[in-house]
Amino acid sequence: MTQTLSKPDETKTQYNITWEKLPDDFKLPDDPVENIDQPLLAAALREALDLAGFILASMLIASNFGLCAKVNDKTVVKAPDWVYVPSVLPPEPGEVRRSYTPNAEGEVPAVVMEFLSDTDGSEYSNKPTYPYGKWRFYERILQVPIYVIFEPKSGVLEVYRLSTSGEYELQEPDANQRFWIESMGLFLGVWEGEKSQRRGYWLRWWDENGNLLLWGAERVEQERQRAEEERQKVDRLMAYLRSQGIDPNGI
Repeated sequence: MTQTLSKPDETKTQYNITWEKLPDDFKLPDDPVENIDQPLLAAALREALDLAGFILASMLIASNFGLCAKVNDKTVVKAPDWVYVPSVLPPEPGEVRRSYTPNAEGEVPAVVMEFLSDTDGSEYSNKPTYPYGKWRFYERILQVPIYVIFEPKSGVLEVYRLSTSGEYELQEPDANQRFWIESMGLFLGVWEGEKSQRRGYWLRWWDENGNLLLWGAERVEQERQRAEEERQKVDRLMAYLRSQGIDPNGI
């Protein structure tokens, strides 16, 4: 899967960035998700991590969740389809986290993901002026180390890594067509199949040994197969004992 859109043009705009937690009365955008696939893809990514015991209370893993910064005295909020922050400050007692401002509330996100839809391709927007394109915001303002763009219909996965020059560079997958996400200690790749009554391409996690992190239904099926294999072993043993004239029930 090597299809990619052209990289946004370079600009040298300078920004005065301050990191201030949003006030409680700040009205966040209330845009609906663009299609039904996006929440399913995001939930599947989290489910596998949760069942594998990866998620800690100190982390922030969210979808369609506002990332904030004040740029040139204007508050900017972008809501990626999926975001992973390794360490955040705990919320105040009784507080429900409505948004996240890096540096003011914890670390900079290590990974952001956008799932392409049939809109204007804003995921690639390098618009250098307010309210800024998503690419520009993640690359130059938040400086997120890993930016993932996934096209669910075709299964095309692009992983960009922030270079030492502060620009995103497209990464090449390994021999298994997966990408090593160092901050998570996991591989990210594309899997084709069915979940939640949706058949198509999904993003999946693999551990460092190449083992797929399973969803709940897959774990149940794995245990069922294990139990069936054990039952068959017992049946074979009992059949062998009977063939030797031994009553297994009398042992």
